[in-house]
Amino acid sequence: MAASKVGIMNENEVMALLKDNQDARGIKHWNAGYAASSGLQSYGIGLTRLRKMAKGIGRDRALSQTLWTSDWYDARVISLLIDDPKALTEEQAERQVDELGGGELAHVFSSCDATLAKAPFVKDIAERWMGSDDPMRKRCGYGLCYELSKSKKKSAPDEQWFLGWIAHIDRTWRDENVKIRMSMAGALMGAGKRSKTLNAAALKVANDIGPIEFDPTGKCDPFDIRKHLTSDYLKKKLGL
Repeated sequence: MAASKVGIMNENEVMALLKDNQDARGIKHWNAGYAASSGLQSYGIGLTRLRKMAKGIGRDRALSQTLWTSDWYDARVISLLIDDPKALTEEQAERQVDELGGGELAHVFSSCDATLAKAPFVKDIAERWMGSDDPMRKRCGYGLCYELSKSKKKSAPDEQWFLGWIAHIDRTWRDENVKIRMSMAGALMGAGKRSKTLNAAALKVANDIGPIEFDPTGKCDPFDIRKHLTSDYLKKKLGL
């Protein structure tokens, strides 16, 4: 079954699509690193392929609600990608953030061009979560901040809004775990690409944070925000 199937689909058809596209290597990777913490099974399908499947399925809020109750990670990713941002509610977002388990779904939920980031209340919930004491909400709040930093809409937060949260990150990053620091880093990176003023403020904090060691296996290089904020492309874009 092709991943580009278009039209109305039901839960059984989506699950069949996922099963037909399962990846043995991905399943092995999931079972070794994420199955226990998430409590979910997976067909081992990469996010790029899942995004293509979701695009083929199209927006379907009812199907999204059904798939969210699945015990399969891949189905929950599809759920998040096909939901209708105009129909999302803050109550749903608050419920789902509590259902992210070990956090494997946090990236798709709050960042990665997330559907939630297109909801009309995204700025309010981002503020609430970034200021929360709950680790998962903090992580997702900064993910939404990153998404807001990419917005070119008139309703997007202004420069002062981003400066305020950059200052908040500067005050608090030392007390946070690696996963939250990585989300903070994403927010800094996004904000720092918006203007000269924001770039200078974000780069100052990035210099203090330095490279973030996020991979305990050592296979991935540390994430260094400074490289993204001082690239030749960005310097030319912002006139730095």
